[in-house]
Amino acid sequence: MSETYTGGCQCGAVRFRVRGELKDASICHCRMCQKAFGAYYAPLVSTRGAELVWTRGERKKFRSSNFVERGFCGDCGTPLTYEAPDGVAVAAGAFDDPSLLPPVVQFGMEGKIDFVDRLHLLPGHRTEEDAEQAPFVLEIVSHQHPDHETAIWPPETGK
Repeated sequence: MSETYTGGCQCGAVRFRVRGELKDASICHCRMCQKAFGAYYAPLVSTRGAELVWTRGERKKFRSSNFVERGFCGDCGTPLTYEAPDGVAVAAGAFDDPSLLPPVVQFGMEGKIDFVDRLHLLPGHRTEEDAEQAPFVLEIVSHQHPDHETAIWPPETGK
């Protein structure tokens, strides 16, 4: 039986399904991936050997180099893909359950930022612990697409 994974962007305009084994999750530290994700590194999952189907909407693409296109949601900006001649990788955080896809390798080590290896040493706090300084955190209502398939998105609101 083939495994099935689903995911999409934060606004729900673009959704995908992957059927098959996903075993090549990675982190890329190269500067191009840092910029594409707006982060210290890019967590990606190769879909080589699996079936990737776009189930809602279409991603926009940006040609970030002579070989690579980056897919993203044109509505909310969520990074979605790294598309190269050797296959498509999907942003790990765009999967509905990214914990199922732990990275097994790192790439682009020449661009790795030194403090990344020490992030786990930083103090950590739950969101509600910041309520005294930022009371709004206790009243946040997410407008992001939920981490599961939906028949309609955004939901119809009562008029």
